[in-house]
Amino acid sequence: MRLRLPERVIEFPRRPLVMGIVNVNDDSFSGDGTLDFGEALHQARSQVMAGADVIDVGAESARTNRAAVTVAEELRRFRGFLERWDEVWQGQEPRDAEQVWPPVLSANTWRPEVVAGVLELGNVELVNDMGALPDDRNARACAAHGAALLIMHSVGEPKVAHFQQRWPDVMAALEGFFEEKLRQIETAGLPMDSVILDPGIDFAKQREDNLTVFRELERLQKFGRPVLVPVSRKTVIGEVLGLADPTARDAGTVACMSAAMRRGAQIFRVHHVEAAWQTVKVLSALG
Repeated sequence: MRLRLPERVIEFPRRPLVMGIVNVNDDSFSGDGTLDFGEALHQARSQVMAGADVIDVGAESARTNRAAVTVAEELRRFRGFLERWDEVWQGQEPRDAEQVWPPVLSANTWRPEVVAGVLELGNVELVNDMGALPDDRNARACAAHGAALLIMHSVGEPKVAHFQQRWPDVMAALEGFFEEKLRQIETAGLPMDSVILDPGIDFAKQREDNLTVFRELERLQKFGRPVLVPVSRKTVIGEVLGLADPTARDAGTVACMSAAMRRGAQIFRVHHVEAAWQTVKVLSALG
């Protein structure tokens, strides 16, 4: 299995990729967002030095109790970071021989106007689409630029809470969703080896749904695509541990990473890159 990016290919199996999170916004749920581009670049550089293979930069919070920013504002925030991306890794050395180098730059966004604008700015190799791909516009944009596309499972519009969503069989729903979206992507002209799947932990899912996804994650291996688990500091971890503060959930995050790695996850999206890097490195050594 391989992941095709604009000018390179990442081959699997390999040690799972660690995706660090940088929020160029002022309302991140974990309190680490910033509108200062210098600070955002510093965060990204620190994560890369800690072993991050991918940096996922977002300019709008996914929190459902916050209004969406305008397209123009989201693009302004992206531009201030993307234009200085090389400062993050140039002059640095990879932490070890397995770190993807230079690190992959991922743009976390979903509106087609923003996706198109971000890809035009350059440097972005992966679009992390949290919008559940309601149509093929983002797939066509990625195909036109050679970028990879991450599809996240959810229902309805992003930034709208779906607390009442119930799934008789959440894994069957995920399988049906990805079957449909992969057909849509193929029709749009995006190669299958440029696609990543994300089960959407905490998105339109309740506690038991999320736990089921972790327990049965291996069912998504049928699609032959890398599976990203956005595990970091999730609400379900707080519910299990009784921890309201997201920043107190890093040990629980490591536990979920360990379970997901045994079930075939290839990429982890995390806030605490150092802990995640140590986790995947040790688990990979143990075999």
